[in-house]
Amino acid sequence: MNETTIKQENQPRPTVEIHLPAGRVLSGSRGTRLEVFFKALPEWRHPQIVGAVVNGQLRELTFPIRMDASVTPLDITTPDGARIYRRSLTFLLEAAFEDLFPDAVLSVDHSVSSGGFFCEVINRSPMTDDELSHLQNHMNSLVKQDIPFERQEVPLDEAIDYFTTKGELEKVRLIKYRRKKHLILYNLQNHRDYHHGYMVPSTGYLKMFDLQNVGVGFVLRFTRRHKPDELLPLPDSKQLFEAFIQYGNWLNRLGISSVGALNDSIAEKNIQQIILVSEALQEQKIAEIARNIVNRREESHIVLIAGPSSSGKTTFSKRLTIQLLAHGISPFPLEVDNYFVDREKTPLDENGEYDFEVLAAIDTGLLSDHLKRLIEGQEVQLQHYNFKSGKSEPGDVVRLHKGQMIILEGIHGLNPRLLPGTPPGETIRLYVSCLTQLNLDRYNRISTTDTRLIRRIVRDARERGYSAQETIQRWESVRRGEKRHIFPYQDNADDMFNSALVYELSALKSHVEPLLRQVPFGTPEYIESKRLLAFLEWFLPIDEELIPDNSILREFIGKSILSDFELWETR
Repeated sequence: MNETTIKQENQPRPTVEIHLPAGRVLSGSRGTRLEVFFKALPEWRHPQIVGAVVNGQLRELTFPIRMDASVTPLDITTPDGARIYRRSLTFLLEAAFEDLFPDAVLSVDHSVSSGGFFCEVINRSPMTDDELSHLQNHMNSLVKQDIPFERQEVPLDEAIDYFTTKGELEKVRLIKYRRKKHLILYNLQNHRDYHHGYMVPSTGYLKMFDLQNVGVGFVLRFTRRHKPDELLPLPDSKQLFEAFIQYGNWLNRLGISSVGALNDSIAEKNIQQIILVSEALQEQKIAEIARNIVNRREESHIVLIAGPSSSGKTTFSKRLTIQLLAHGISPFPLEVDNYFVDREKTPLDENGEYDFEVLAAIDTGLLSDHLKRLIEGQEVQLQHYNFKSGKSEPGDVVRLHKGQMIILEGIHGLNPRLLPGTPPGETIRLYVSCLTQLNLDRYNRISTTDTRLIRRIVRDARERGYSAQETIQRWESVRRGEKRHIFPYQDNADDMFNSALVYELSALKSHVEPLLRQVPFGTPEYIESKRLLAFLEWFLPIDEELIPDNSILREFIGKSILSDFELWETR
């Protein structure tokens, strides 16, 4: 019988090892920071590594390794790496702006599709080109100095006193509801602030950015994950910016400028009024879109609706239908999914699997032909796609009544190649998305992608029995499809509907938190669930009984009066 000899050591060895993917091992002195280890890697800056997962936990590069560990580097092409870079860049902008314009107030409002954050100076005229150039030069100077971001844990009372003295009452309103007794603050020279999440070690990491004037504000530009070495040109998204401005006006009308203000309304039991007015503002927008459709009914016969996952397209479509019915228009729904090509003709993706999201997976010629004949008043036998067999089958035989409009909902609705040969004036294109959200404060944005993910986790669990881990696991693939097939065409929309509700994360909180807590430790999805749980800690919950039964939010939490709405009939 073989026996293993156990040798007792009086002192731990002076070195530790980190075990990287693909079997690589790095060794260094005990207590060495991750940053030092990673600088030995040939891919250190290609693209730039900004964080790591250590034994299943997200860590900053300043994290010291005190025992052997399994480590996965995170560069700026990863979701967490991109967040670390952009968060640090925001603090750099904040510090530089306060250096140059100490009497002005800067707000980081919303994201820009090409990679960037739209920023606005609140209590003064917009920045001139010379002022913006001066600001960017100062930021570049701070980058060259490679100044450290210093992390500090402080008691909550001390943080409240600090922000009160600084006059940042918005921040005070936020953190006064915090349950934990401490707060992490970061220092950059004489600047000190709270930023929700980790930072890079120093300003020297932040070399890729630009500032560009846009309308009443400017954009802090950064790289997209798929192009880490390139700043993409800003799109001419006039309608998108108008949607953001409208939402800002809605927030002003509600008197809710930040999550702290929302929590005040909940604590003071004024939230019912906020909910009702929020819903009324959305209904006003749907009614406005319906009126625009009515005004074009003579020349336009097809309404195309597109938007990313969990945008509330289904409820929006039904509420729009009700508005159109009130105007005497009876919409007819046509499902793009019934026009898939036969399975063996479906294109394959880069992994050799069927790709049902590309436009080539749809028989656009047949779809266009059917639409043309329906509009001309002809009788048409529609297509039906059998998802089990992967074959097209004959569908219903229909003929539109005079004055009926076709509503076509699908991810390619804004792609001009969806309906070849159809005159542009024949269609009305609508884009539906959770376009912007209430922010934690003027420097801590809430990602609308996070809002959509939380919506989807709740709906997937209720309707499909999926765990939060399964939904998070699929999310990156969902996002990849949106970036390829939806976002590039959003500027083709004739109108946009913002489905975000100012109160929704407070309503979703009690539904999603138990689901997120079930994600197993040690899985990649655990890191994401932990991040979302930490983010949701900032929100006070609300009673879901206060939410109207026709709200877009009901599409996700359930009990929607519209779930069985079937006024559309095949004619």
